[in-house]
Amino acid sequence: MKLRGYMVFLVAILLISACNTTKFVPDGEYLLDKVTIKSDNKDVKRDDLKEYIRQTPNAAVFGAWRMQLGLYNWAPKDTIKRFNRFLNRTLHKIGDPPVIYNTALTSLTVQQLQRLLENKGYSNAKVHSNISISGKKASIEYVVNSNKPYSIQNYKIDLKNEFLNEIASDTSKTLIKPGILFDADILNAERERVCTRFRQKGYYNFNKEFLSYSADSSLNSHRVNVTLELRDYLKRSLDSVNKIIFKQFTIRKVVFYTNTDANITTDLATKVELDTLHFRDFMLVNPKKRILTLDALVQNTYINPKSLYSDETVEKTYSALNALGPIKYVNISFKEAENNSLDCYIIVIPSKAVSLSAEMEGTYTAGYWGGAINVNSTNRNVFKGAETLSLLLRGAAEWQDGVWAQEYGAQVGLKFPRFMLPVGSYEFKRSIHANTELTSAFSYQFRPGEFTTTNVGAGVNYSWVRGRYRHNFQLFDLSYVHFPDIQTAFRDSFLNPLKPVFNPYNYIDHLIWRMGYNGTYSTYNANRPYQNYSVARYSIETAGNGLNGLSHLFSKPDTAGYYKLFNVRFAQYVKAEYNITHHQIFDKGDRFVYHLGLGLGVPYGNGDVIPFEKRFYSGGANSIRGWSESTLGPGIYKRIDLPRDFNQVGDIKLDMNLEYRAKLFWLMEGALFLDAGNIWTIKDYDTQKGGTFHFDTFMNQIAIAYGAGVRFDFSFFIARVDLGVKLFNPAISSRNDKWRLNPNFNDDFALHFAIGYPF
Repeated sequence: MKLRGYMVFLVAILLISACNTTKFVPDGEYLLDKVTIKSDNKDVKRDDLKEYIRQTPNAAVFGAWRMQLGLYNWAPKDTIKRFNRFLNRTLHKIGDPPVIYNTALTSLTVQQLQRLLENKGYSNAKVHSNISISGKKASIEYVVNSNKPYSIQNYKIDLKNEFLNEIASDTSKTLIKPGILFDADILNAERERVCTRFRQKGYYNFNKEFLSYSADSSLNSHRVNVTLELRDYLKRSLDSVNKIIFKQFTIRKVVFYTNTDANITTDLATKVELDTLHFRDFMLVNPKKRILTLDALVQNTYINPKSLYSDETVEKTYSALNALGPIKYVNISFKEAENNSLDCYIIVIPSKAVSLSAEMEGTYTAGYWGGAINVNSTNRNVFKGAETLSLLLRGAAEWQDGVWAQEYGAQVGLKFPRFMLPVGSYEFKRSIHANTELTSAFSYQFRPGEFTTTNVGAGVNYSWVRGRYRHNFQLFDLSYVHFPDIQTAFRDSFLNPLKPVFNPYNYIDHLIWRMGYNGTYSTYNANRPYQNYSVARYSIETAGNGLNGLSHLFSKPDTAGYYKLFNVRFAQYVKAEYNITHHQIFDKGDRFVYHLGLGLGVPYGNGDVIPFEKRFYSGGANSIRGWSESTLGPGIYKRIDLPRDFNQVGDIKLDMNLEYRAKLFWLMEGALFLDAGNIWTIKDYDTQKGGTFHFDTFMNQIAIAYGAGVRFDFSFFIARVDLGVKLFNPAISSRNDKWRLNPNFNDDFALHFAIGYPF
């Protein structure tokens, strides 16, 4: 029945896409059916050319079906009946109207493409369009003939100011080199570079429009001599004008004004004497009610008194202050003062500091239904210094054979928008511009017929941003796992010392004292959101090294050879993980997303196995989606027929994913995906037979799954449903049965509900 439902849904999609696509195209006009580009130049990227096309056809799902147009065309034309009017309004709202061929936009596209090529150095380029009409549909082909481009033969600098000339003449930084194309974008980028570097040294009144190029193409050989110089009117102007634009400014003072009035003027010179706090040439003008401390503002301001003016410090200050929880937005302005100095005024507009949210979720695991509730409270200005205090409470229950499995937890975090260490000068700590977060957590879990466990943890983290990189350093993270009760039947059946089914280490009290680092790098450009980009995430952590060193100095191992702290064995391991995701974007609604995830953990010293909660798992909504969470691997290990097999974790992880995402209609997006990967153990554990990684066998143990999904884009979050199907199951003994060409609905399908994209 379920399979039949999916078939009905697929047929419905096909019917929608097969509707009369020209139903709502007026007579005498044409549906834009196809747009192509034919270019003789491989050096100019086709994606760059596509950005200048001013009219494109209706979006096509998976490159074939125009579902949104089909839904629009499903609407009845006859709207006399009330139901027809309702259906017409609804379908026209969630669908897309037909794109009507527009000759003006076609001409504009030709002009834009022509200009693009000319800017790239192809001054003799020719662009034209071929229009073909079939019935009520129009197709456009843009033909690009680039012809021979112009290139730069010699590049000279002719600027009055010595320092400006030095910046422009830096051959290691300049973007203009002899032999490159006469590209207007590169010329403009070099002008921007020179101006930015010059303004970073205090030249507040200078801007890039003061710089210009002169080009000599009289050589008649498609080669150009280029000179960077000042504008003619600056060359002819009096010395007094040049003194203004070449005047170097320092910051005299920085004045903060916090007020709930968003219409306050930026001229605060007459207000700073009213009621102020002073600190090292920083001033805070107090409103009637204190919103933020002066120290919190200073800690997140890159503009420093007695330093040279710089655009870069202004941009960083905007970013840092706007990131503070109690701030809605800021406005920064400058006023010239005596002795070539500037007074900086920063207006801070506050936002709501306290929020409370709750969410409920349903769960289905191995045939058991359950639910959970999360309550989150946040105060983003708890001590008036933009400190964020967060409290998360979680409760979950699952009905298992007449008994409720239970889980309760709490997390408390306190985040300071500054670098906090007991050592180091104030200026050093402020220069770091890092956030400090103190964390603590508690969880309790009761599993009927198995065990009860509690986990208590605390840690200190530092986070900061540098350009495209985000960094997080965990100074320490302490976690204590305690098993107050293990059921006798469970212990006898699964933890028998003579022949254990599960690794006994997972069920003894243990301590994890670790430190680590994780970071993120992204090439995403907000100014070009439909340009291909990549995101990399990486982490490394280690545990037990300090404790192991101290233990060797001040204590002796137990009879089994392990060291303990407060009679609790501590873990020792190193673990690293790397994930990279690449987005190949075709247009606003279609993209391929590629993902590769690698992980490796090695126990050593005081640990012969990595703690269960720190090991890798495979399967689930963000991994190999043909398997439920933690039901794949390691290697060819055969799963125990239990609701949860605690052996399905490993020390090595490989995830490879390919996903095609497409806009469907309204809030809905569709996806087709192909996943491959597995986990393995680093050692040959008795309880995980077949799970060990070997270079000569691991390729044959990579699981493969495929499937489809639907996502609902609510702007502030993405709700996702994915249906995964096993294609290759390495855990099956029979070679023929490993390939699931005729999948069994009970064993080979996995349905996932999740929030957010998988990668």
